[in-house]
Amino acid sequence: MADEKDKKEKKDSKGAEAKAEKSAEKAAAKKESKPAAKKDAPKKEAAKKDSDKKESKKAAPKADKKEAKGKEAKGKDDKPAKKPRRRAKKADAKAEEKKSAPSRRRRGAESDELPVVRATAKYVRVAPRKARLVADQVRGLHIEQARALLAFSPRGAARDIQKLIDSAAANAENNHDLIGDEMRITSITVDEGPTLRRFRPRALGRATPINKRTSHIAVALTPVED
Repeated sequence: MADEKDKKEKKDSKGAEAKAEKSAEKAAAKKESKPAAKKDAPKKEAAKKDSDKKESKKAAPKADKKEAKGKEAKGKDDKPAKKPRRRAKKADAKAEEKKSAPSRRRRGAESDELPVVRATAKYVRVAPRKARLVADQVRGLHIEQARALLAFSPRGAARDIQKLIDSAAANAENNHDLIGDEMRITSITVDEGPTLRRFRPRALGRATPINKRTSHIAVALTPVED
């Protein structure tokens, strides 16, 4: 019986020692973990401070931009009040100039510019190259001299050009109240018109082209200066 009691006491003592060792290990582990947490605490606080600074820096430029935009908008709102007045003044000045300025017809009548009387003949059955030879002789002459030259010209285009000059003189008398015999040919132009294409039969069943050219003639007359 005594042996059994000794064994039990030994077991109990061993269990108590094991429990004491475990509690001591736990206490040591807690002590080690607390300083580590204390060491990490300042790092966390510094990280928080850095993040707060960055957020404040990001927010500051946005606020500055908003303020600058608000100032620009205010400045724009204040400036346009002056511009419309200037524009209105310019528009009023232009309108007054237009009202006061005479029309083109009035300017021509009031100024020393001579009136120009025009006449045109289109699709004349004359080649432009041949008509220009006559037009160059008549350009710049007095109407009486041009009529005399055309009356004795052997070229076929002379008749058509003489008719056109007489038509321009008639326009000057009827439309502009001018004297037709006291006019001068300031300009005469000959432009090419459409070409009429024909064919001539030839030997061995062949055909050769014939180009019948036309021309557009324009004359401008002005009264002779005294």
